[in-house]
Amino acid sequence: MSNTDFWNHPLVETTGYFSTVVLCLIVSMVIFEIVTKYKNWEEIKKGNLAVAFATGGKIFGVANIFRYSIEQHNSLPQMIGWGMFGFTLLIFAYVLFEFLTPMFKVDEEIAQDNRSVGFISMVISIGLSFVIGASIS
Repeated sequence: MSNTDFWNHPLVETTGYFSTVVLCLIVSMVIFEIVTKYKNWEEIKKGNLAVAFATGGKIFGVANIFRYSIEQHNSLPQMIGWGMFGFTLLIFAYVLFEFLTPMFKVDEEIAQDNRSVGFISMVISIGLSFVIGASIS
């Protein structure tokens, strides 16, 4: 087996993509932790279901965007670049959601365990991840 064959082997490629996406997911969750006014993991530990919904939607959304990026791009740098661009759009969508709901503050409602707002936040993240993913492919 030549060196080229090794790097193109499906198990090696899968491991590489998996490792890269997990690292990007960790980075994105750190960024979301900075963007939101509440502490995601502390609130989840306390049983705040609204935060769990919102965080789960963000995780699904980011992973889904990277799924599309892996399918459509031939190199690791391209996959990372388009995936991070899609993630940036997902953050923009979160900020837009806050802006489009002037009658309440999304972050405050989620921090107070308003499950309706947490659920809508989750659905927005998941739904837009499909649109973002389709557009970057």
